[in-house]
Amino acid sequence: MLSLSAKAKRHAVSRPKNIVRDENAPSKSQLKRDMTALQGLGEVLGALSKSQLDELHLPETLRDALDDLPKVTAHEGRRRHIQYIGKLMRHVDPAPIREQIDRWEIGSRANKTAFKMAEKWRDRLIAEPKVLVDFSEMQPEVDAKALAVLIEKARLQATRGEAPAASRQVFRVVYKAFLKVPTASSSADEAAED
Repeated sequence: MLSLSAKAKRHAVSRPKNIVRDENAPSKSQLKRDMTALQGLGEVLGALSKSQLDELHLPETLRDALDDLPKVTAHEGRRRHIQYIGKLMRHVDPAPIREQIDRWEIGSRANKTAFKMAEKWRDRLIAEPKVLVDFSEMQPEVDAKALAVLIEKARLQATRGEAPAASRQVFRVVYKAFLKVPTASSSADEAAED
């Protein structure tokens, strides 16, 4: 007959044989996936600015842990700190946090799109005089006469080799116009609110 050594007896795990598992309870694997997702959300929160974290109204302990995250530079220490943030996240409803982060990302994407469009239109407006008519039709709220003056200044500055101050002003006008244009998603959101 096999007998266990003293060391093996100390480390032997006794497992009850009559455990009744709740059918509706999540599996251990699902719990681990949930905890990993919370840690990932915690890592995203750690990358946010202080003003963005203020908008989220997080519990003080979680906020302190997030404020400490940039101070932890060692790889293993950072991993453990993110696990700690994940543990603190268990006591917070992650849905509103994720929604706010998604809103910020959508706004950021809209700003990037407007920025790229404004750059292209600025270059076209300065290069081709007749493009102003197209732009005025697309953006009727922009003062076309004032924009024409800025475009002419930008052309003169470019030919003289001067600093492109007027070109920057043209960009600002065009960029503001594109930021004010409602996107398809924002008009759908407004319709849903009505």
